[in-house]
Amino acid sequence: MAALKVSHAAVHKVGDSAGWTTIGGVDYKKWAASKTFHVGDVIKFEYNSQFHNVMHVTHPMYQSCNASVPLDSYATGNDTITITTKGHHFFICGIPGHCQAGQKVDINVLRHPSAAAPTPALASPAVPVAHAPAPGPNMAAPLKSVKGQFVVLGLAIATLAVLVSGLA
Repeated sequence: MAALKVSHAAVHKVGDSAGWTTIGGVDYKKWAASKTFHVGDVIKFEYNSQFHNVMHVTHPMYQSCNASVPLDSYATGNDTITITTKGHHFFICGIPGHCQAGQKVDINVLRHPSAAAPTPALASPAVPVAHAPAPGPNMAAPLKSVKGQFVVLGLAIATLAVLVSGLA
């Protein structure tokens, strides 16, 4: 069934055609606000690695433009980061003065729509199940009791099998 799942992940190039730069007055806050990010999306940073880098930082580090101890750092000039968790992800350029000049972005990731509730086709078992009415509230207690009896019966059969194999 996993092979049938269609990926809806998007690739977001930070800064669009301008990329990750201090040139041209890119407003990364405005850029991020115009996008919808989901878990599984890819954030792509394209930049000249001789002049820039990417630092994944905490919120306080983002606010103060502190790149001293980043969560992650990237410096290839063509970095792709797959978002694996929802919430805010803060990125700055660690070159002195660049973050202060606006080279920083807050990626706010929402839960992926398909992660909220699996579709019935994805959640259905591989083996067909006999169609029976769902038990009502008055049937719940007897079903729990029967389930417990099957556990006890299973243990008794296992114990008997061990005893019989010991006698043989």
